[in-house]
Amino acid sequence: MAQTILVVDDDPVQRRLLEAAITRSGMHVVTAPGGGPALDLINGPRGEQINLVLLDLVMPDMGGLEVLNKIRPAHPELPVIVLTAKGGIDSAVEAMRAGANDFLVKPASPERISISIRNQLKIGTLSGEVKQLKKRTENRLTFDDLIAKSAEMKQVFRLGARAAQSNIPILIEGESGAGKELIARAIQGSSDRAGKPFVTVNCGAIPENLIESILFGHEKGSFTGATDKHLGKFQEADGGTLFLDEIGELRLDMQVKLLRALQEGEVDPVGSKRPVKVDVRIISATNRDLAALSRDGAFREDLFYRLNVFPIYVPSLRDRREDVEALARHFIARFAAEENKPVAGLTPDASELLEKFNWPGNVRQLENTIFRAVVLCDSSMLDVCDFPQIAAALGVDARAARPAPPSQALPTAHHGVAAAGAPASSPGYAPIVSTAHPSPYQLSGTDIAGHMRRLEDIESEVIRMAISRYDGHMSEVARRLGIGRSTLYRKLKELGLEPVEAEAPSAEAAAASRQAAG
Repeated sequence: MAQTILVVDDDPVQRRLLEAAITRSGMHVVTAPGGGPALDLINGPRGEQINLVLLDLVMPDMGGLEVLNKIRPAHPELPVIVLTAKGGIDSAVEAMRAGANDFLVKPASPERISISIRNQLKIGTLSGEVKQLKKRTENRLTFDDLIAKSAEMKQVFRLGARAAQSNIPILIEGESGAGKELIARAIQGSSDRAGKPFVTVNCGAIPENLIESILFGHEKGSFTGATDKHLGKFQEADGGTLFLDEIGELRLDMQVKLLRALQEGEVDPVGSKRPVKVDVRIISATNRDLAALSRDGAFREDLFYRLNVFPIYVPSLRDRREDVEALARHFIARFAAEENKPVAGLTPDASELLEKFNWPGNVRQLENTIFRAVVLCDSSMLDVCDFPQIAAALGVDARAARPAPPSQALPTAHHGVAAAGAPASSPGYAPIVSTAHPSPYQLSGTDIAGHMRRLEDIESEVIRMAISRYDGHMSEVARRLGIGRSTLYRKLKELGLEPVEAEAPSAEAAAASRQAAG
């Protein structure tokens, strides 16, 4: 799903021009004819879907500065770009003081608008990542920071939040890559131990001869090579949480010592003469069936009961497919910002492809798949062809992915304005352009089936191309098309290209011309 941009402008021509320019960049656009409707959208139930606001400074119902002052208290992190025909230093300073993130002067080129939007979205994404990393470093990550829409994960969050209110031992079960450590960190960040140490131990990666020393510590000179005193993971986590990952891989002899440490709340460092008291919250995780291992004698039954006091099962990604698109969108935004790529989202076909895949590597595999696709993608949206391995696994021909939308297929004019308003099926048309006099636009006379298109549709497309080609200067558009401005505005209304406000041709035309001229 592409990022959503809210365009606020009282001029219908400018709204359509901005909508066409932003849509060509692969983003979704919603419009508002004034400050009041804009605030209703932002504060409404779908306001959280708006990623950025493009705001006109001068509007009859409510000025842009007043809108800004009402947006900032409730939405301090929502990027706002002010766009106005009256560009002066005083106006820019006033807008920035009111909370604007950028200031553009009309008429701004589509490239300048697109760059400003992408820069602000990138800053917002990177700022969010920095905040997440800071919270993770400070061990204050909570369930509100995790991404999930499925009912299964919501239940996991509810259980984790309940468990966080006490020091009860927790066993998190689930496949590798499902996000068990993130759940453990969120439990820590939601408890009264937030901000305290969170120490992770991968029980399957510790050398056998160092397990006891790494877990419980050792004294200086206790064995060959022990040149200094080592505290051990239990003492490092004192006052906080010890996360025992892959607990099912721990050796049986170490399981005995671990059981005693859990029961007594103290550890015996190697070479120490007396035990050391520790205050540690234990969260364990495994991708194996500990109950079956205990029945087979591969895992101590008494330790299993000690760890499995509050079990939480994290479902695999294939069992919560509703989360795939949300996670993919998050990874796309992150990697696009990190790699400085113009990728804004997924096409519907690509989203459907990702949801159908089983993801044996779970979220970790999805993250790496998106990373590769973003790095290799040169367009604004990831399509089926950007996931060749996933497509091959599902028997889908990645080369048969749907063609690029008109925003990708149509070339750009010499001054950087691409054709606007081409129909969605236009890549399948045969262009009717002269090879002797190449045009920056392609206009088709036939549809995909080879039948002639209606004159009304072709006329509508020509007018939209002309408006985009001449940057909304309606006098120039009318002159180039060989018609009067009043005729042009009448055709805009008849073809449904303009709202009813364009009824008074002369006044509207003059206003549009002055607005476009700045």
